[in-house]
Amino acid sequence: MVGEPTAVSFLPVDEQLQILERGVVDLVHRDDLRRRLEQSRTSGKPLRVKFGIDPSSPDIHLGHTVPLRKLRDFQRLGHRVIVLWGTATAMVGDPTGRNKTRPPLTREMVESNKQTYRAQVGAVLDVSNIEERENGEWFHRQSFMDCISLASRYTVARMLERDDFQKRHREQQPIAVHEFLYPLLQGWDSVELQCDIEIGGSDQLFNLLVGRDLQTQAGQTPQVCLTMPLLEGLDGAQKMSKSLGNYVGVAESASAQFGKLMRVPNALLEKYFLLLTDVPVAAVQPLLGNPLEAKFALADAVVAGYHGVEAARAARAEYDRVHQQGGVPDDLPEWRPAADTRRLPDGRITLPTAIAAAGLAASSSEARRLIQGKGVRIDGAVVADVNAALGPGSYVAQVGKARAARLVIDG
Repeated sequence: MVGEPTAVSFLPVDEQLQILERGVVDLVHRDDLRRRLEQSRTSGKPLRVKFGIDPSSPDIHLGHTVPLRKLRDFQRLGHRVIVLWGTATAMVGDPTGRNKTRPPLTREMVESNKQTYRAQVGAVLDVSNIEERENGEWFHRQSFMDCISLASRYTVARMLERDDFQKRHREQQPIAVHEFLYPLLQGWDSVELQCDIEIGGSDQLFNLLVGRDLQTQAGQTPQVCLTMPLLEGLDGAQKMSKSLGNYVGVAESASAQFGKLMRVPNALLEKYFLLLTDVPVAAVQPLLGNPLEAKFALADAVVAGYHGVEAARAARAEYDRVHQQGGVPDDLPEWRPAADTRRLPDGRITLPTAIAAAGLAASSSEARRLIQGKGVRIDGAVVADVNAALGPGSYVAQVGKARAARLVIDG
């Protein structure tokens, strides 16, 4: 777990606000949050802070942890954290940011994803001290007429205020009726849980505001909405995503995390420090003048958070050995040829084919260029022959200083 809960429950309100406002994009409304914090501190009753997770994929990356870390701040301040598993909403599919209707998930897929996702959430939150709920508790037992009743609480005009719906409507892209229901389902969760605060990504603001409207209609005090930035990935452009390959996984090894974080674009260093570490802002600014040292400090802080200080030191030592001394990583990915891998008549595999198939080059053509440029080593020896081939055996292939894999070729 990233840090142990501290005994800072119910700090003075100004100190709580300073912690809670770090990195925040939207806060609707700050005066409401201050008032609730004051009431909580006076009464000794913790605030109920909700974060909904649709387990639509089995793994989480550092981008997913940004709102989780804010949730952890509330937890450390003594407030009641509610992790709401969207076992019903995940089957509908959040239309946020989509340019087409997303396919629904089955209950089996949702439950399987939830189990692995929950284990990784525990790397950020103290899961022994949270309230876990599933919105299937109420939605799976409701009738179709209950759904009609919920739909009557909002107008199509209000739904079309959403930027993504507007864009799809303007471009004549289909919008399924059930997609209009998703914000209502998420908003109704807040009514069922009687939330004081809801946290989400900045792309979730509309959905969070629907919760305020539905709570008001239900006679409840509307929740405070707090959104966090979306984190760009290692490419510096697209939102962090496993499908784009620009991610750092929460469950990855210390050395893998460290190596990837050393590739963070300079322009994103400050944002990564702000959203992924507890390093004080005043301490970050002097680091930014030397991007390389800033990356080392960032990698140290993040890896230590997930794997411990000793693991971070070992990852730094391995990084230095591989990148500065030409060594080989301790944790090498292994590649074995698939049944359809192209082979020579004698069963050997050409080196460019193996390098590309192992993911060390984008294509066989790029692999040949790397070999010609003497950028490929096999078992420590530079190979300059593009026609070189590998027979049965195990080989350590290195491309440049940063990429390596073990090639295992069966006879």
